[in-house]
Amino acid sequence: MKKSRSVFCQGNKVKYAFIKSNNHQFSVTNMCIILGVSKNCYYRWLHYPVSNRDQANILLLKQISEAHNNARQLYGYRKIHAALKAVNVNSSKNRIYKIMSEAGLHSKIRRRFKATTNSKHKLPVAENLLDRQFTIDSPNTVYVSDITYIRTREGWLYLATVLDVYSRKIVGWSMSDRMEAILVEKALLMAVWNRKPARDYTLMHHSDRGSQYASKSFQSILKLHKIKCSMSRKGNCWDNAVAESFFSILKTELIYACTFKTREEARLYIFEYIEVFYNQERLHSSLGYKSPAQFEKAA
Repeated sequence: MKKSRSVFCQGNKVKYAFIKSNNHQFSVTNMCIILGVSKNCYYRWLHYPVSNRDQANILLLKQISEAHNNARQLYGYRKIHAALKAVNVNSSKNRIYKIMSEAGLHSKIRRRFKATTNSKHKLPVAENLLDRQFTIDSPNTVYVSDITYIRTREGWLYLATVLDVYSRKIVGWSMSDRMEAILVEKALLMAVWNRKPARDYTLMHHSDRGSQYASKSFQSILKLHKIKCSMSRKGNCWDNAVAESFFSILKTELIYACTFKTREEARLYIFEYIEVFYNQERLHSSLGYKSPAQFEKAA
């Protein structure tokens, strides 16, 4: 019985190391309860000699925890591996996965995306010129746009974004309590102001067939700046997968974790998420585990 209990205690060494490294911040009793370990086993572990491997795991767990917290506790083991590698902390993905699993550190799981725009209208629509070509070699070649909604206690807040497919950077965005054409127009004009693309039809703008994007006012802005127009096929969300993927990330990493009292509060949180975290810091596997800003700077 004593031997089996000793084996059980040794199987939780990473959790014990986590408790030890955080006992100045949190109660040992509470951490043992949350992590599902025996308090007696923890104190017994403290009196055993620590091997070199265990010492290395304790240090690595601390580095993993810091990287996880810096990423707002959003990253899984692959992105944590990339984040640590960027600061010259070298360890295998399998080792990081094992330590994170034992310490209860996980990424957030995305929910399914729900479309918001209304494509039931009689306005002219464009062909699907993009045709799911989401690998782009240069900036200001393809922008993708979409609209989503955020619940607040005041009512709905609508968000329109413009994303450069080359770097996955959000180059334009707009928020309003109404889902009208002016919402997507402001997002596009912000993108044009920020990026200053050439007016020679080398830039393509892709969206779904929503009435906001098909409106005369929005189409006139595309023509003014000589931007080609592309639209998804009817009822096919995969044609605009990159834009919808961003909203899935935003909702998983921010929106679902918050309850916004007012639209203004939601605006502030979303602004900070896009401009400070997503564009500048968040690592993307499709960009070689770089942020959009890092990817563009390295190009």
